[in-house]
Amino acid sequence: MVSKIIIVVFHILLCLEFRLTKGQSWIKAGYWFSGSEFPVSNINSALFTHLICAFAPVNSTSYQLSPSASDEKHFSNFTNTVKQKNPSVTTLLSIGGGNERYSTFSSMVSSSSYRKSFIDSSIKLARLYGFQGLDLCWVSANTSTDMSNMGVLFQEWKGAIDLESRNSSRTPLILTAAVQYSPNLDSASFPIDSIQQYLNWVHLMAYDFYMPTWSNFTGAQAALYDPSSTTNADYGIGTWINGGLSADKIVLSLPFYGYAWTLVNPANNSIGAPATGPAITEEGDMSFKEIKDYISRYGAKVMYNATYVVNYCSIGTSWIGFDDVEVVKIKVSYAKERNLLGYFVWQVPYDDNWLLSQAAAGQEDNKNGQNNRRVLVIILTTTAAVILLLGILIYYCCIRFKMLKSSKGKLFLL
Repeated sequence: MVSKIIIVVFHILLCLEFRLTKGQSWIKAGYWFSGSEFPVSNINSALFTHLICAFAPVNSTSYQLSPSASDEKHFSNFTNTVKQKNPSVTTLLSIGGGNERYSTFSSMVSSSSYRKSFIDSSIKLARLYGFQGLDLCWVSANTSTDMSNMGVLFQEWKGAIDLESRNSSRTPLILTAAVQYSPNLDSASFPIDSIQQYLNWVHLMAYDFYMPTWSNFTGAQAALYDPSSTTNADYGIGTWINGGLSADKIVLSLPFYGYAWTLVNPANNSIGAPATGPAITEEGDMSFKEIKDYISRYGAKVMYNATYVVNYCSIGTSWIGFDDVEVVKIKVSYAKERNLLGYFVWQVPYDDNWLLSQAAAGQEDNKNGQNNRRVLVIILTTTAAVILLLGILIYYCCIRFKMLKSSKGKLFLL
């Protein structure tokens, strides 16, 4: 009886340890865009757990993936190249992107035969080039029909991935998607139930809230909070979770770029200041590296706004909003506090000498230290409990042995 109790308790402790350690995986993902002209070999893959190669286009007639010759060259070498610096990094191929035609995707998801053509070609291409997962980036989906069909696509895609895995005896491909910061659009909502059931996780795009090409005031383009609006990452994440998506299926965005506005009045240079359009570049978009170079060249003072969690600076009539090191650290800490699955970077080449990437990964290193200590405590506690229970068992056996010996002695005397 005692031995059975010990076995049960031992299994409970082991299960507790497994559950606490199982959830320690943390996604540190980064997108690399084939049009960036940034060499894949220059990526510091040691700073990431997952690297996503973007984007594979879809043929508007066959609905199969149809990368160009130059893309095929990048895709075929991507996985082997990034694994040279980090053999454990996982690679995904992203499909679509912002430049993909809406009509192509909308038509593809509307037909079972078109979906099958798309799905089969995506799995084939991923296996051909050694990718370990697939990512859908359909940012223009905007009708209830699109969303419903997208849910069906995820179901069939996951089914095909599992079938291919069983037939080939290979690890199933990871399946993810890039989604808007909120599941609720003006006229439609993302298929949360399907996403929850069939996707490994989603890349939540909490950026481009404000852009100088259409906003006539400076804005926090990737605000974590906004007390006067629902246009912020925190609100969007809460909406996804309240809608039924598990927090541990959400990967938060870290935009490695910002936007520059032209101020109406250089003296009025806070967030929300009147502006007349883009500054510095044609559309005002600037990589983090370009922003740092610009700040260094003109000696601008970088400000931090805790209300929105954003950095900004102004040089004359030029105003730039962006995420610096301190904001990246805060967002990574926030993701952990909300029990999200991790973060992703858009995009890797925009960093400045890996400054932001190291800041984000450094936050995880701190967390790893805490996790390792917690795991050590669990292991030591489990070991101590097992030793104690074994001691009780030995003591029990000794008592039983003495009782049996005493009983036999009495029988002998009779």
